Amino acid sequence: MTIAIVGAGLGGLALARLLHMNGIDAVVYERESSRAARGQGGMLDIHSGQRALREAGLIDRFHAIARGEGQDMRLLEPDGTLLLQEDTPDDAPLERPEVDRADLRDLLLDSLPDDMVRWGHTFTSADDGLLRFADGTTATYDLLVGADGARSRVRPLLTDARPAHIGQNAVEIGIPDIDRTHPDLAAMVGRGNYWVLGNGVSLGAQRNGDGRVRIGLSFYGTGEDWFAVSGIPFDDPAAARERLIDLLPGWDSRFTALIAACDDTVVPRPITALPVGLTWPSRPDVTLIGDAAHLMPPVGEGANMALLDGALLGLALASHPDDFPTAVEEYEREMFERTGAAARMSAKIQALLTSPDAARKMLAFFQPD
Repeated sequence: MTIAIVGAGLGGLALARLLHMNGIDAVVYERESSRAARGQGGMLDIHSGQRALREAGLIDRFHAIARGEGQDMRLLEPDGTLLLQEDTPDDAPLERPEVDRADLRDLLLDSLPDDMVRWGHTFTSADDGLLRFADGTTATYDLLVGADGARSRVRPLLTDARPAHIGQNAVEIGIPDIDRTHPDLAAMVGRGNYWVLGNGVSLGAQRNGDGRVRIGLSFYGTGEDWFAVSGIPFDDPAAARERLIDLLPGWDSRFTALIAACDDTVVPRPITALPVGLTWPSRPDVTLIGDAAHLMPPVGEGANMALLDGALLGLALASHPDDFPTAVEEYEREMFERTGAAARMSAKIQALLTSPDAARKMLAFFQPD
């Protein structure tokens, strides 16, 4: 029997790896033309997802590319008050190391046979064991796994649920080669994550493995039309940076200097999520993993849950190689409980970020009595 995985993200590739290890036929269909077709985003905080990499036999290779110093964290208020600074000792265990998403994806891709991932296949529909792609080609399957992210085209086969805007709009900017171009700002940000939390606005700066610092400005309590009315001219990066600084009145000049130093990459990102605790009646021939199944606020759980989804579905299928319906039901029972808890925790953190005095409340979250 053949398993078709739609989407070559972390979850889909983790599943493919477990199936390959257990001699189960599977093909990954990915709409991108190659692994290098587009950038894969920034750093990921991998904690619970390390279990998936152990099951996949890749934990040592993961540790070789992970950045332990990425566990460093600094938390500040907009006036410049430093509330928390955690610097990771060089010999600290890799409990929550950071890793470049592209490096982790390459690690998973390199663990698979070359012909297991079919690039340039944009999934359009499926029924009666037949996949259809945008170029007119088709493929057969016995089990279809939607690993195709927030805008999943497989999801409607199982549920009418759609991601909804959560009142957060983010703007992504960044400083390349910061150690060379802005050593003073590099020292301020440090080696890991740098957070400034104000009332209704946050700035997160994150050191990437390639020397770039990615900066996300989030505006909470804003609607789906906020980008249209914000006055940020995304077609004019220099003017967009000036407008972003204008939206931070009273913020310490060190923080606005970070924005002024950014390059011309200015990307708007409306933030959406699926309903917390989403479930669906099990089907014997279709299931979902990763953001397709449980899109959450971006607070550090999504990639970990996707890796676990892929690995645990792979293990369930390996345990029931001749009974896919039982394997799917077993996987979904565990996944619904695990990701429901993660979604509730993510919603709790999201509520802290959107609350008045967010920085002090996050400090209490990190350092409870």
